Amino acid sequence: MTSLAYDSTAMLGRQLQRIKHAPGVLILTQTMPVSMLLFFGYVFGSALAMPGEEYRAYLVPGLLVATAANGLMTGMFTAAQDSHRGVMDRLRTLPMSRAAVPVGQSAADLLTTALGLIPLMLVGLAVGWRIEGGLPGALGAFGLLLLFRLTVTWIGAFLGLLTRSEEAAGQLGSATFMLPLLSNAYIPTDRLPGWLRTVAEWNPISAVASAVRDLCGNASPAADAAWPVAHPVAGSLAWCAVLLVAFVPLAVRRYASNGR
Repeated sequence: MTSLAYDSTAMLGRQLQRIKHAPGVLILTQTMPVSMLLFFGYVFGSALAMPGEEYRAYLVPGLLVATAANGLMTGMFTAAQDSHRGVMDRLRTLPMSRAAVPVGQSAADLLTTALGLIPLMLVGLAVGWRIEGGLPGALGAFGLLLLFRLTVTWIGAFLGLLTRSEEAAGQLGSATFMLPLLSNAYIPTDRLPGWLRTVAEWNPISAVASAVRDLCGNASPAADAAWPVAHPVAGSLAWCAVLLVAFVPLAVRRYASNGR
């Protein structure tokens, strides 16, 4: 465990240096959610039944979760880029823990995400979003966002190691933009057709978005929703636990096996 912690810290430092030398990516990941908040909140909000400020209060937690879900794309592209350029092969020759590389990458992504969520939350407060659940609820929501980001980053790392191609990872990552659209991140699901509502409510993003709204005191979960949305905190924790148990070993094994 000591070796894993030491090696993972070294990989964390490597990844942070990588981010430092590519500040444009960091700036884009922080400004894009803010731009989406202003666009969806003021353009789409006028076309929905919810009044503008009420919709923005509904939208901000959804955008926070959608931002966390982008870890799927970043984790995938980072792992695929290192594999495609031969960096993973060089790292495998070093006397270090096989889990250190994906752990270090996930930790670096988690740290930058924790900082990147702050501007979105501040803009959300400026446009009418309020945290009604008190400090414990806010801290719980923030912790849940980071747990979900960690979860999807591991899924992305496995998919990136699986594809081993920057181009394929980029195309597949672009397709993940659809996942928040098939959830309650941007709109309520109660008016969707039956089959589409079922798909949206069993999307893990819906459970986490509902949990963040519930913890922040913005909206109560619908009683007739699917179980993960009707019990959003328990549903979110269950989704994260199942996905981590499945994809952490898969990502570590894929890295250790040199893609074979």
